[in-house]
Amino acid sequence: MRVKAAVLYGQKQPYSVETVELDPPKRGEVLVKVGAAGICRSDLHFQKGEATIAMPAVLGHEGSGSVEAVGEGVTMVKAGDRVILSFVPNCGHCYFCETGRPQLCDAHARTSGKLFDNTSRLHTLAGQDMAHMGKVACFAEYAVVPQEGCIPAPATVGFPQMALIGCSVTTGVGAAVFNARVGPGDRVAVVGCGGVGCNIIQGARLAGATTIVAVDVKESALEFATGFGATHTVNPRDEDAVKRVQEITDGGADYAFEAYGGGATTSMAVDMVRKRGTAVIVGIAPLGETAAIAPVSITRMEKTIRGCFYGSSQPRQDMPRIADWYSRGLLNIDGLITRRYTLDDINRAYEDLESDAVGRGVIVL
Repeated sequence: MRVKAAVLYGQKQPYSVETVELDPPKRGEVLVKVGAAGICRSDLHFQKGEATIAMPAVLGHEGSGSVEAVGEGVTMVKAGDRVILSFVPNCGHCYFCETGRPQLCDAHARTSGKLFDNTSRLHTLAGQDMAHMGKVACFAEYAVVPQEGCIPAPATVGFPQMALIGCSVTTGVGAAVFNARVGPGDRVAVVGCGGVGCNIIQGARLAGATTIVAVDVKESALEFATGFGATHTVNPRDEDAVKRVQEITDGGADYAFEAYGGGATTSMAVDMVRKRGTAVIVGIAPLGETAAIAPVSITRMEKTIRGCFYGSSQPRQDMPRIADWYSRGLLNIDGLITRRYTLDDINRAYEDLESDAVGRGVIVL
């Protein structure tokens, strides 16, 4: 079938919104009519050359939609189901899947940019294969995805909110709740208050943290973060952020989350934690970037540095749980959505992301 999609042909190029060919779903695959797609910085990394993917590509990994048709052998969803799209559909039988870490699925990693059979369903009209970002490729009217990447959602949750659960909400809330396991009374710092950072903040609030320090160089982002549970704000442009966080938290945070994706911010998060504190690295830094860390402080203060990918979540179990928290008013997803676009507006949407705009932009189809 022919569908409209936003195609990226090369680094540092704008998206080309055009008609492409989409093959029908094969065994174990699902055709989804895309309802919404989030404007996430992870896709921008590919456009800017800070991460790599085969080109041409249809990006978009934070998405939702309704099942239009299913391929042979599909048992997890049926036509008409409303689904959150997981950008790490997992095989279920590799080492990490079998040990409860499906977000680290080996089979998914081995077939990056393709579906599980290592082929593409997307092609230019001239017949050239295109890569699928995260086996989702939701910057398009329709997507063919593995059934494992379709997480059913209740009718009470709108497509834009479902899309955000597909990435930024789960990544951020999960970092606090599933990875760090923040507890009542804990003191938390969050470095970088974009979409993921604000969700770490509300995840920490949900878990019972009493002191939550938002750290960002944009005053607009800091003000926005207070609406999601930040009790204090620190701007590194105005003061020594590490010293100020240590003052606010009486010696250092129990948990400091890096949610920007950079070497300097990673070092900052490590320096902000107290003795036996934990720095959780959530942001995706550009390829090749490194962080300066004093090893002696790790040893003498028994600090821990942890990685966190996709909120260390088990999407099939955790995304419905997060949707329920939203439905019960425990998480604010509506407030995260500050801009809405059509697919034709995608280049403007990424220009806005690079500006001082706060919150999350969403393409609504």
